[in-house]
Amino acid sequence: MCGEHSCMSEDEMKQLAEQIGYALPSAAELNSTIFDTNEPVETGEVPPAYRAERYSVAGEESGEGTRRRSTKGEDGRSRNLVFPPAPEPLPYPVVDNHTHMDLLDGDVAVSARDALDTGEAVGIGRIVQVGCDVPSSLYAVAAAAADSRVLAAVALHPNEAPKLAAAGELESALGVIDSLAAEPRVRALGETGLDYFRTGEEGKEAQQQSFREHIRMAKKHGKALQIHDRDAHDDVVAILLEEGAPERTVFHCYSGDASLAEICNENGWYMSFAGTVTFKNSHGVQESLRMARGELILAETDAPFLTPHPYRGRPNASYMTNYTVRFMAEHRGMDLEELCRMIAANSEAVYGSWD
Repeated sequence: MCGEHSCMSEDEMKQLAEQIGYALPSAAELNSTIFDTNEPVETGEVPPAYRAERYSVAGEESGEGTRRRSTKGEDGRSRNLVFPPAPEPLPYPVVDNHTHMDLLDGDVAVSARDALDTGEAVGIGRIVQVGCDVPSSLYAVAAAAADSRVLAAVALHPNEAPKLAAAGELESALGVIDSLAAEPRVRALGETGLDYFRTGEEGKEAQQQSFREHIRMAKKHGKALQIHDRDAHDDVVAILLEEGAPERTVFHCYSGDASLAEICNENGWYMSFAGTVTFKNSHGVQESLRMARGELILAETDAPFLTPHPYRGRPNASYMTNYTVRFMAEHRGMDLEELCRMIAANSEAVYGSWD
């Protein structure tokens, strides 16, 4: 019989992590805090948990393939690593349905508890912690077991699939994801999909194979599917239709235009809007937001990436979902509380209850 939070014990999870050389944080570490007493999150100020002067971790390696996002932007220039100020709290708590608490940015290493407490203070009451490979999927399961505000999604990112295939490890990695998908607080297979931006023709076959297997696992376990789709809209849709999309399918960090929005509306596929919807040049995404059926709208950060305007390029965290939701309400001409309640209800329709 499964326990209240997990079929795997903490020791079993740790042993699985040790087999791949990953140091899985314990429940005690996930629930740790830097504070002796509660410090309030003040509107217009950097949240206390994200102030760099509290930490001594600035020297950790950064960039692709590390736990820390690069200290330089795509133009090669140094980024502003100060976390943005806290927004005014939302009138009703929403869900950040795609975030990566295990990835770091700036000069801080915020614990899961402090990240969740900060988000909750400004109206981000619950999250979905998303895996991109076996280690981060293990982290997602552990975080969901440690805190009731977290649900997990587990998967191999499409850019991981060609690397694993080349090493002869794709099948075994998919097997681990399949095992983790059975966990009761894992509610989605994701992020999976296709990414033709960083992977060339030689990697497409492995990506597509992995994507198909994730679709099958989602249906096998009765879980939602979170799709990463970059420069691959046509093939993503084609494979979903060929395989038969899971009942609850989410386009994470929705990046399509009106034509994809029409397809999502027709098929009942969810569109999850990240900070990119606030960018001035995101006309297709903004048009899709206006077109989207209300019952198919979700919100996310994809933190530590895709920080919303006007803080683009700076570190991101779940509390920043607030800025994106405010933009969404204004852009759709909706009352803010009405949109918040809609997002909360849609999130539960996709992932079930967090309790």
